Amino acid sequence: MDKAQIIQDTIFFVKKTLKNAEGGHDWFHIERVYKNALLIAKQEEVNHFIVALGALLHDIADSKFHNGNETVGPKVAQQFLQSLNVETTVINHVIKIIENISFKGGNLTQKFKSLELDVVQDADRLDALGAIGIARTFNYGGFKNRAIYNPDIKPDLNMSKEAYKASTAPTLNHFYEKLLLLKDRMNTKTGKDLAENRHSYMQEFLNQFYEEWNGKM
Repeated sequence: MDKAQIIQDTIFFVKKTLKNAEGGHDWFHIERVYKNALLIAKQEEVNHFIVALGALLHDIADSKFHNGNETVGPKVAQQFLQSLNVETTVINHVIKIIENISFKGGNLTQKFKSLELDVVQDADRLDALGAIGIARTFNYGGFKNRAIYNPDIKPDLNMSKEAYKASTAPTLNHFYEKLLLLKDRMNTKTGKDLAENRHSYMQEFLNQFYEEWNGKM
């Protein structure tokens, strides 16, 4: 099976698997990350096939929706790629991308590095920024029935991985605990350039939010 057909089969598989997924982690999220990854990859010396598969499968079974189990996604991806007879070296690299792509709190050190991971990670982080990032954040907060904002509950920038995953803090705290940190954690030049504008948009949103919350406009 040629690479183009494998990618098409992967797209079909992901669309079917995530048909009823939460709105911020559905097929459309995957599609945006995929497009961002292809855009960034044009400027990088990377294996575009691995980038494409990593982007398409990076959230095939997000641990947030599997009781925190981080092994489900890699297993699902591995079994699927093996069913298409994808080369073992490619599968192993894609699995490493899935295992290491996520932001898991401010104090966690990433254990695996590759240029392909850098590209897919930047693409995924871009989708957590800007207008789309704001929409996804409040969608997930509503999905988890969290408060929008509580000025008495301050953001925690020193959470462990476990505390970050277990947090039930108001949605607005997530901007400070993750989203506003992403701009300075981008890996590629293209990713950094794209993140700047989206980061500024989120800051403008927060300024407007506080003005309205405090009855100043």
